[in-house]
Amino acid sequence: MGVIICFMESSPDALTAETRFFLEPASSAQRQYEALRAYFVEDVSSADVSRRFGYTPGSFRVLCHHFRRSKPDFFRELKHGPHTQPKKDAVRQLILGMRKQNLSIYDIESALKTQQTPLSTTAIWEILHDEGFARLPRRHDDERPPTLHPTAAAIADCREFSLAPRRFTTQLGGLFLFLPSLVDCNLPGLVRQAGYPGSKMIPAPQAWLSLLGLKLSSTERKSHVMDLVFDEGLALFAGLNVVPKTTYLDTYSHSFSPKINERLRKLWIGVLRQKKLLKGESFNLDFHSIPFFGADEFVERHYLSKRSRSQKSILVFLAQDAESHVFCYSKADLLKRDQADAVLDFVKFWKTAYGELPPELVFDSKLTTYAKLNRLNQMGITFMTLRRRSPAILREVANTPRSAWRTVHLDVPHRMYQSPKVIDQRVILADYEGPIRQMLITDLGHEEPTVLLTNDLRTSAAKRITRYAQRMLIENGLADAVKFFHLDALSSAVRLKIDFDVTLTEVASGLYRMLGRRLAGYESAQSRQLFRHFLNTPAEVEITDKRVEVTLVVCQNSGGPVLTLISNDPGGESVSDIVFAHWFQLAPEPHGCSVPLRNETEEHTPPAESTLRALQSSRQVHAAAFQVYRCCRPPIRATECNSPLSGFASIGLSDGVSFSSPR
Repeated sequence: MGVIICFMESSPDALTAETRFFLEPASSAQRQYEALRAYFVEDVSSADVSRRFGYTPGSFRVLCHHFRRSKPDFFRELKHGPHTQPKKDAVRQLILGMRKQNLSIYDIESALKTQQTPLSTTAIWEILHDEGFARLPRRHDDERPPTLHPTAAAIADCREFSLAPRRFTTQLGGLFLFLPSLVDCNLPGLVRQAGYPGSKMIPAPQAWLSLLGLKLSSTERKSHVMDLVFDEGLALFAGLNVVPKTTYLDTYSHSFSPKINERLRKLWIGVLRQKKLLKGESFNLDFHSIPFFGADEFVERHYLSKRSRSQKSILVFLAQDAESHVFCYSKADLLKRDQADAVLDFVKFWKTAYGELPPELVFDSKLTTYAKLNRLNQMGITFMTLRRRSPAILREVANTPRSAWRTVHLDVPHRMYQSPKVIDQRVILADYEGPIRQMLITDLGHEEPTVLLTNDLRTSAAKRITRYAQRMLIENGLADAVKFFHLDALSSAVRLKIDFDVTLTEVASGLYRMLGRRLAGYESAQSRQLFRHFLNTPAEVEITDKRVEVTLVVCQNSGGPVLTLISNDPGGESVSDIVFAHWFQLAPEPHGCSVPLRNETEEHTPPAESTLRALQSSRQVHAAAFQVYRCCRPPIRATECNSPLSGFASIGLSDGVSFSSPR
C-alpha cells in the first residue's frame, strides 16, 4: 500500500484574520472584553488569561473587580476631546508677528487684551515654544514698549525737608496730636543722648520718628510703609521729605547694640517719672513669647498661651507699673537658661537707674524659682506670686475641714466673686530660707483653688488677694500690645530686632497714656480705643508762612468725639511755638530746610541756628495757630456745637492750650 503525501498551502492551525481579530484584539476595550469573556464564560484560569492577553496577575484581578462593580457602563466608549485649539489657532500668526517685534509674553498678553482676544501667558509661551522661539534676554527700560510704570518715590533725605507753603491730605492725621507730647518729652534729644546711629540723610531722630509713627498708627509690619511713602503727613511728622523705605526700616536695628536700647529705656523712664506717669511703687511682671515661623535651628521653643502649645519663639520679659499700666522695662534677648534670672535683672536695672530697689513685684508662678524668691526676700523686696497646684496641695485643700476656712470680703464693687474663702498659713519651701506666707483661696471664680505665696507677713489677706487680681492688667496690656502695636508681627530670629521693636512699643504705649490722661473719661482707656475714637482719621494739612493747620476729617453727624487743639492765649507760648520747635530740632545743622517763618517785610531765607534760637526765645511766632479739629465743617467752639456731644471737659495741655473731649 502506497503512502500518499499531500502538501497544503497553510497549516490547519494557522490563525485566520477573523480569528486573529478576536484572539489578538487591537483596542484596549476589546482586549478587556475578550479577557473577561475567557475568564467568566470559558472558565480559563486567571493566570492563563493574564498571560494570553498581556496582563499581570494583579492588574487582571483589579479588572475583574471593576467589572463586577460596574457591568452596564464598563464597556461604554469614551469620547475624546477636541484635537484643535480654536483660541490659539486664531491668534497664532498675530503672536508670532509680535514676537518678531521683540515683545515679551507679557507685552503680547496686554496687546491681545486690547484686541478682545485675551490669552494667558502660559498659552502664549506654548505657541512660541512650539514655533522654536527662545526666551527674550533681559531688556532695558528704553527697549520696552511704552506703558504705565509705578511712580518712584523720592529718597529720604532730611536736607530736602521743607515747610514751604502748601496744602495736602494725609491718612494719618491723628499723629499730629502727639507732637506736643513729643516735644515736651524731648524725644529727639533722648534718642541722640542714647546714642542711636544716624546719617546725614536720615539722622537718628528722624529714623526713630519714622518707626514710631508706624507704631502709633498701628501699622502691622514695616513692609507696609510702602503704602505710606507718598503720604506727606507721616513724612512731616518725622521731619523728612519722605518716609524711609522698607529695607532701611527693617535693617536699622542691626546698626547698634542692645546697650543703646537699655540706655533709652532709662531715659524714657525718667521722663515718665517726671510726668508722674510712673510712681514705681509696685510692678507687674510677666513673660511673653513672640512666635517665630522660620527654620532657624538656634531659636528655642517656648510656650505660647494663645496657641496652647510650645513652638519656636523669642522670649520677652516685661515690667508694667501697677498704677499707670505703663510698660517701663523690657528685655528680648532671653534664653531658657536665663529665664529665672530675668526678675533679678530688672531689679538691677532699676537700682542702677534710680539708686533704689523696686518696692513690690507681682508675677506668675513660672517666672522664677524659689531660690530667686529667697534672693528677693534678702534684698527686702516685697513679692507675691502663685504656687503651682501640686497633688499634695490639692489633697490638703480637699481634706481641710470647713471650720478652718475664713471668709474675707474684697473691696472691688464690680467683681462677681467678692467673698472668697481663705486659709492663711506659714510654710517651708525648698531653697527658701525661713517661713513664707501661703494663702489657699477658693470661691474666687476658678474651678481649682488658688495658691498665693508672698513674703508680706503683715498686710491683710483681702488686700493681698485684691492686689494680685490687679496683676491681670498686664495681661490686658500685653493683649493691647499684640493687637494694636502688633508685637507678634515681627517674626525674626534676630533678638536685637525684637528688643528694638519692644522698645518702640514701650515708648508708643507711654505716649498713648499721656494722651489718655488729658482726656476726661479716657484715663485708663487702652491704646486701640484711643486710636479708634480719636486718631484713626484722615486730615487736611495746610502749611502757610505763619501757621500749620491740620483739620481732622470726619462726618459731623457720625456721633464720633470732637477734639480741639487751639492756641487761645496770644501772650503765652502757643502750640505753634511747641510744634515748630519740634521741626527746628529736626532741622540739619546749620541750614538745610526752608522754614517759612518770617516777618511779612522780610525775604524768605533759610534761618541759621542762631535765628532758630531767636525765634523760639522771643516767641516771634506767638500769633501763629496750630489747630486740630475732628469735624468736617469750619472750626467751631464747644458752645456752638448743637450735637449730642456739646458737653466738653477741657484739660490744660500746655500754656495757652486746651485739649477737649466729650464727657
